[in-house]
Amino acid sequence: MATYRARLARTGLAGLAALALLAGCARGEDAAEGGGSPEPADQGPSLRAADGETCTAEQYGVEPFDLAGSTVGFSQSEPEANPFRIAETASIREEAEARGIELIDTNAQGEFSRQISDVQDMIAQGVDLLIIAPLNSDGWEPVLADAAEQGIPIITVDRQINAEPCADYVAFLGSDFVEQGRRAADRMIEALGGEGQVAILLGAPGNNVTTERNQGFVDQIEAEAPGIEIVFEQTGNFSREEGQEVAEQLLQSNPDVDGIYAHNDEMGLGAITALQGAGREPGEVQIVTIDGTEGAVQAIIDGWMFAVIESNPRFGPLAFQAAEQFAAGEEIGVNLVIEDREYTQANAESDIANAY
Repeated sequence: MATYRARLARTGLAGLAALALLAGCARGEDAAEGGGSPEPADQGPSLRAADGETCTAEQYGVEPFDLAGSTVGFSQSEPEANPFRIAETASIREEAEARGIELIDTNAQGEFSRQISDVQDMIAQGVDLLIIAPLNSDGWEPVLADAAEQGIPIITVDRQINAEPCADYVAFLGSDFVEQGRRAADRMIEALGGEGQVAILLGAPGNNVTTERNQGFVDQIEAEAPGIEIVFEQTGNFSREEGQEVAEQLLQSNPDVDGIYAHNDEMGLGAITALQGAGREPGEVQIVTIDGTEGAVQAIIDGWMFAVIESNPRFGPLAFQAAEQFAAGEEIGVNLVIEDREYTQANAESDIANAY
């Protein structure tokens, strides 16, 4: 990909001024975290600096442009039966409309080849900027080559792609998935008193979310709770139905399991259905999940889940703010990390309005 843009690849600039500005401009930066009075559910998340690396249009090899008069393409990766994807797409659409930006959006329905084709079609239509929620982290070379040839900047949300920031794409906006795993482990340690058997319902293979959420959890358990044994790991593909099926297999092979860590709420809710079908009672098996959907937070209130670590899908305000700054020729961070809430028995009822 020996393009002008690639030759102008990042220079490793230090400084966090752009991140601070972006965080300050984001709506809802004072949203409640943990207990206290919750902000309205449509408030956007705040950011923290992951590192000091930044990017500008000049570094990226494109001319500054007016985002307000542009066309933006958004590629959604998965069916919008999942509450996370519903909220994510709605946030992008609402922010584009609020800014008067023409938006072309597509949904790959969980098919990676279709997502590649969707994005290539939007490039062919002449969009000025792309926002992509990748299904997989690998396999983006054809899209990156086409976008580079046309000088179209790319911002990824939710999941990263395995490529060079400020060279192949501009920036990533999402959560710290390793930290999410660590926080989930801390809540599981609390739930089990540091001892017991735990099963893991893994997300979809082939993306950084699954790898990093598992890494954070396993490393934290090993470091902080040697009395907890991980006895089962199997993918549920971030699906409620598959989560239920895997949990049913788990309960047959490991009926004495004490805890279940699910990489997302949908699989955790599927595990609850499996537990109910097996005649188990709320709290008999401790469940910790990641996402922050209304159904999962309600499950805490009902006693079926112990804790939920939020993964905020409301990327619209922050993604377009980052795009606006980039288009204007300003610095933006290449790794923009959202600060996520946490739901427990202490705040689930008072903060459920923040769920999605």
